[in-house]
Amino acid sequence: MQTTIRILRFNPEVDEKQHWEDYALEVEPSDRLLDALQAIKARHDGTLAFRRSCAHGICGSDAMTVNNVNRLACKLLMRDLGDRVTVEPLRGFSVLKDLIVDMELFFEKYRSVKPWFINYEPAPPVERYQSQEERLRYDDTTKCILCAACTSSCPIFWGNHDYVGPAAIVQAHRFIFDSRDQGANERLEILNDRDGVWRCRTIFNCTNACPRDIDVTRAIGEVKKLLLFNRMV
Repeated sequence: MQTTIRILRFNPEVDEKQHWEDYALEVEPSDRLLDALQAIKARHDGTLAFRRSCAHGICGSDAMTVNNVNRLACKLLMRDLGDRVTVEPLRGFSVLKDLIVDMELFFEKYRSVKPWFINYEPAPPVERYQSQEERLRYDDTTKCILCAACTSSCPIFWGNHDYVGPAAIVQAHRFIFDSRDQGANERLEILNDRDGVWRCRTIFNCTNACPRDIDVTRAIGEVKKLLLFNRMV
């Protein structure tokens, strides 16, 4: 099938601002957008810059805005995108080159919620057990791959980079509701800030953007509810 991919380009060494460039190419309907981008880089313009790694929807490195929606390029089939596709870098972040954005702000917010296991008791001789029901309580938020698709889709984040963002709240949720973890109150204290969980306006962009189908808005709502009705865990 014939398709035209329109890419928002920017090279800080030669460009003053972003600009669009079109690439016409022949692709297989079963090709992924990532395959098409790699074909452009290999055969049309070797200067095109984008991140990619596993190509199987696990690493999250090739998140970008495709036809105005945040997606992973490795999960999109060309037959579903049609004969004209627009590709942009994730919104809300500084663009380093072409489709590559500066992720340091994103990971700064991620680190701020203490996204690691906290338990102040001596380590047991065996693993810390929990029931299947206890594990199921936070199962959804264990699926996050830190692609930033949710955070970049959030209008609140676009206008306020002090907002911790949905991805960081998802990571906090994963540990707050883990029955073995003892750091929930520390994380809730962080998220109770004016630029924490309360900045969310329940727009649902984050849930729609998640390539792992995490119910991000629900997770954020559960953290809000915990702060409102049962602060101490």
